[in-house]
Amino acid sequence: MARRIPNSEINLFQLIYILLKQYRENSGMEPLNLSLGNPDGIPPEEILGLESRFAKDPAYDYHAYAEDKNLFNFAEGMVSLHSGVEMKKNSHLEAFPIAGIKTTSALLLLACGLGERRDLIYASNLPAYDIVGVWGEKYLKSRRMVWPLCGADNMRLNVRRLKEAVARLGHQRLELIFTVRPGNPASVGASHQEWTELISFCLERKIRLANDGAYAGLAGEKHVPLASVAKDYPELEWVEMYSVSKSFSDPGARLGAIVGSRDFVRDYLMIKGNTDSGPVPFVMAAYGKFLQDPKNAREVLSRLRGLYRRRLEYVIPLFKKSGLIPACETEAGFFTLWKVPGSVLGVDLAREAKGRNSNLAEAFNRLVISRTGLAGVHFLGQDENGDPEPLIRYAVCADVLNPLFKERFEAALETLRPRY
Repeated sequence: MARRIPNSEINLFQLIYILLKQYRENSGMEPLNLSLGNPDGIPPEEILGLESRFAKDPAYDYHAYAEDKNLFNFAEGMVSLHSGVEMKKNSHLEAFPIAGIKTTSALLLLACGLGERRDLIYASNLPAYDIVGVWGEKYLKSRRMVWPLCGADNMRLNVRRLKEAVARLGHQRLELIFTVRPGNPASVGASHQEWTELISFCLERKIRLANDGAYAGLAGEKHVPLASVAKDYPELEWVEMYSVSKSFSDPGARLGAIVGSRDFVRDYLMIKGNTDSGPVPFVMAAYGKFLQDPKNAREVLSRLRGLYRRRLEYVIPLFKKSGLIPACETEAGFFTLWKVPGSVLGVDLAREAKGRNSNLAEAFNRLVISRTGLAGVHFLGQDENGDPEPLIRYAVCADVLNPLFKERFEAALETLRPRY
């Protein structure tokens, strides 16, 4: 039997796993794994206790299909915590639980009519962890317009660059703009002004707007959630998504919430109803109960933000001291993003990339992992001239403050000798 899905383009993170395995086999040591983009911790004890309590509760609703259930007003609690928007005061909006942002993001394309209209055009940012790009372009054979994030803009949402890209479409209509704020790999938030400028453009062109807010809970005051601005524009069609994966170190829960304008949310629910049966209900119940104490929930988020901040305050100065140049400032979450140099470890990366038939970012990451064990995730962005810009992302989803880690990490950085 032959494969029906070609294996020509391996998932980026699957490639990183292979490189990590090779380092272990060749060195006999564990890599310095700063590639991991998932929390290395677990939910706080109070959430684990609630999950256990509801898992043991024999009530039918905690073990049947969740479908459209919203146990203990979980969705309203998530929206309030992450955006400050109170659903009771905004009757024109709707909010529902979702079984994870990744799946929901793919379904949003279908909710905008892509399944019936193959000529639909949507926009999303690059560089990105590109779920909507893969789904739209490769799986659903639609057309994606790239809205570039540039280091010259500190990787922020530059609406001028969006308008320039739309102008190149000519008379063709853009149906959806999909953003990830705070970003991945660029941990940069959005401002009120950026949202209002983008919203005005969407209203003018009748374009739907969606934001992946997975890292909103880790952003603090340096990010303004889309929902907090979009709620004041009743004519705007928009959604924003949040997740317990990053906010409470619980990616295995596969649980989050979507909020937005009624028609857009209901279009999503139509597609979702034929795709999944909702989150695990006893997990939703646990979080719904937990979020009924918003002050405590905010304190839990604050502690987690503090942990990542301490880690970032350790690694960022050392990366800079080693000679790496940041592609943007880190304003939220746990990612740092750096420009790839022309040479590292005394090796010319252009020659290395040519020999491997790869780009500079991949050549950099492969070489640094194999020589030092320091593992990141490579991306390709665009500079202000539209030319490819190789980037490397290093996260702090590892105990970088452990003395043994620090010793090896600092020794590895001393050997890099990046040259731009």
